[in-house]
Amino acid sequence: MKNSNSTFLVFGATGRTGQHFVSIALKEGHKVKALVRNPEKIKIQNINLELIKGSITNYENIDELLDGVDFVICMLGNAQEQNKAPINTIFIKKLIPAMRRQGVKRFLYQAGGLTRRYKERLPFVTWILRNTVARYNGLLGQHKDNETVIEYLVEEAQDVDWIVHRAGIISDGPSKGILKRDRTKFSLATHVDIVNYNFQVINDDSAIHTCDLSYYKK
Repeated sequence: MKNSNSTFLVFGATGRTGQHFVSIALKEGHKVKALVRNPEKIKIQNINLELIKGSITNYENIDELLDGVDFVICMLGNAQEQNKAPINTIFIKKLIPAMRRQGVKRFLYQAGGLTRRYKERLPFVTWILRNTVARYNGLLGQHKDNETVIEYLVEEAQDVDWIVHRAGIISDGPSKGILKRDRTKFSLATHVDIVNYNFQVINDDSAIHTCDLSYYKK
């Protein structure tokens, strides 16, 4: 990392991807703050881990959360709730202004590989997957929510160093390799590989203001 002993604020830390991220960041010697509804889901014991009980739908002290933070990581996903309302978009529209007030510049948002870029169409095969597999599994609301987040970031947050990772997550198995960033190439990856990618790309200046995919480079 460019900055040793950085502090990460993580949203979605109790998810399968989020827990891997917390573990890796702590192992690398960084501090982690996480807003979680159920702190007991995180079994990690570490002096550099601070768990704050709460939810993005009702937490008001966002500025306080951002105090002393270097990087904000958002790996939120609640398909059931996102089918009812764009909860991530509502939250991000509160988070970004708070980041400005607290002088926090770098932000990573993890979306899905079937989420469209701003004002772009999905490739035909991806469109088919979205309207079959994603629809069958009740994930359309999640992708639509991700897309309105991206729209907001592009149109109203160019002053923030945001990065969107349109990740293809398939399983919680062992590592399958190293993921690389690409505009069109796309691999289904394990949680740990997605997290290792996120951990690296957050410091990649060339990734700022991109909404790229990731793939295993052979």
